[in-house]
Amino acid sequence: MAGLKRAVDGSEERNGKRSKTKEASTSKSKSVKSSSSSKKDSKKDFKSTKSDKKPSKKVQKEESEDDDDFDIDDVSDEDIDALDALSDDEEMPDVSDEEEKQVSDKKSDADDEDQQEAPKKANPNNNNSRESHIKQKALQQERKAAKPNADTVARSKKLWEQLRRKSHVPLEQRKKLVKELFEIITNRVRDFVFKHDSVRVIQTALKYGNLEQRKLIAHELKGTYKELAQSRYAKFLVGKLIVHGDDETRDLIIPEFYGHVKRLIRHPEGSWILDDIYRTVATKAQKDRLLREWYGPEFVIFQDENDTTSDLRKIIEAHPEKRGPIMNYLRELINLLVQKKSTGFTMLHDAMLQYFLCTKPGSNEASEFIELLKGDEEGDLVKNLAFTKSGSRLMCLSLAYSNAKDRKLLLRFFRDTVKVMAGDIYGHQVILAAYEVIDDTKLCAKSFFPELLNQNDGEEARNEELCYQVNDLTARIAVLYPFVGERVKWLLPEVDNPVLEEVRDVRKETSKKDPAIRRQELVKAASPTLLEFIAARASTLLETTFGCQFLAEVLFAADGDKTAALAAVAEAAKSHTEARDTAHVGRLLKSLVQGGRFNPATKSIEKVEPALNFHAALYEQIKDEVMDWATGANPFVIVALAESEDFEKKSELLKTLKKNKKALEQASASVVEKDGQKKPTPTSSGAKLLLSKI
Repeated sequence: MAGLKRAVDGSEERNGKRSKTKEASTSKSKSVKSSSSSKKDSKKDFKSTKSDKKPSKKVQKEESEDDDDFDIDDVSDEDIDALDALSDDEEMPDVSDEEEKQVSDKKSDADDEDQQEAPKKANPNNNNSRESHIKQKALQQERKAAKPNADTVARSKKLWEQLRRKSHVPLEQRKKLVKELFEIITNRVRDFVFKHDSVRVIQTALKYGNLEQRKLIAHELKGTYKELAQSRYAKFLVGKLIVHGDDETRDLIIPEFYGHVKRLIRHPEGSWILDDIYRTVATKAQKDRLLREWYGPEFVIFQDENDTTSDLRKIIEAHPEKRGPIMNYLRELINLLVQKKSTGFTMLHDAMLQYFLCTKPGSNEASEFIELLKGDEEGDLVKNLAFTKSGSRLMCLSLAYSNAKDRKLLLRFFRDTVKVMAGDIYGHQVILAAYEVIDDTKLCAKSFFPELLNQNDGEEARNEELCYQVNDLTARIAVLYPFVGERVKWLLPEVDNPVLEEVRDVRKETSKKDPAIRRQELVKAASPTLLEFIAARASTLLETTFGCQFLAEVLFAADGDKTAALAAVAEAAKSHTEARDTAHVGRLLKSLVQGGRFNPATKSIEKVEPALNFHAALYEQIKDEVMDWATGANPFVIVALAESEDFEKKSELLKTLKKNKKALEQASASVVEKDGQKKPTPTSSGAKLLLSKI
């Protein structure tokens, strides 16, 4: 505010002394008061006064220059300090400011009235929104028409619109449409494949074309498959060619990926196509060629036709001097994909397994690899590994070689995927490996059984889910494995045995607890839930072969009170008349009556402890129907009762059989013709044995 003299209120703190500038000072003090009040009322008003300040300054300067009688000495120091503080915060408006503000307000009101009247006076030639949209659409069509091959693309898209509605197009009409479509796209396929709309036309042509037409498209795209795999839209076309093509098409596409594996596996689009081809259609030789590129640039540039294996241990054994560079290169590429969260690739899992198999147990390399598995906070890496062949083997070996602390950390990643793993052909192997190597059985049971056995669900929901699990070929393995024991081979698929044997060999060095004790502790933890399930759903379990196998294994090996479960089975055997005549129910009841499993080596019954005493519970249910059983489809159940030494009512049973000796004689004479020969039926064989007992 240079050149502007400060206004002072002379009526205060001057002890009645008058000044020649009293009028000016009082007017300026009033302006200060009005400024403070306007600040309290509205900030918007204050901004408007600031915007109009420049002309007011000139007016104020001229008035102050005309007033030469002002004496600064007449102003007190306190007034000057107070006004200095006020001027630092904001500039003081004066009377002229207020007058100009009123004028500006009037102008703004007039402008508002003009704006209200403006719509009434709008130009009628302006386009409305609909006309503007029509013009925009026309302009868009013109731009599309100006593009190369616009007519052919438009025509092909119309054909595609008809072909994609499969149920609405008759077969003959579809053939004509496909023929016309191929006339359009022949020798022009490359012009279609890199656009999001036209590439669908080529995919439809592949879908409905014959083998020769598909080969025509495949050969026309030769030399571009690497670029197609990296395209956001064309990558699906490569997948379609692989699915609908033959071996010739496969052998045309895959070699174009040689030498580019490292680039493609890191590409957001190309990685999935490369891994899908590697996992599904590639031959063993092609897989080896692709996987070898993970071991370093040397395996990309130099190809030895006599050495095509991807087994890293064999490669290092043949060239020990290459171990360091190969392991470093492989480790860096694995870390790169893990850090990018691209952990679902089968090719990555194969490479990780090869790396781990070449590490020495207990070495820094092995320890760092275990840390890599544990370091994934979300657990996606460990979960994805469990569902592939190489990945599940890697996780089994990792659990076997790890210490107790590392095993605990690895198990925590599986708590929300246990049931899915149990139903997977490879995932269940990880659960079995944990059964075999973890000494802390309480931790193991706590990690798996709540989800595997549905212990957190209601009784009805738990039993319903367990019915599905025990009748599934794969899902039942994780449930029954602790109960089966050494006779586990009948339960496991062939792919499981080599992995578990490898785990048991490692377990000898890394686990301390006796395997039999470990298994029995797991059985004790799972028994209450399964015995309650049998007591509630015995009738349902008798309907299937898998259900009967489950009943036999659990009732023989379970720990706890089996009375309710055995009584439920006996009652279901009587009431379920359709199931009791089946062979699997007959075998189950016979085994339970005998009180143990048959040992083919010793040809004797190995009875369980404590004794089941199922014969007494079964006889109480069927004593009025003994002859129906003796002459029915499963007479060997009665034979087992007659041969049982612990059966207290054996004499009563034999007495009943003697009374009905004629019925047994008639049953023993029954035969069946098979391959032109008469052979005795199971009923006749059982009746003959019963006749020999009486």
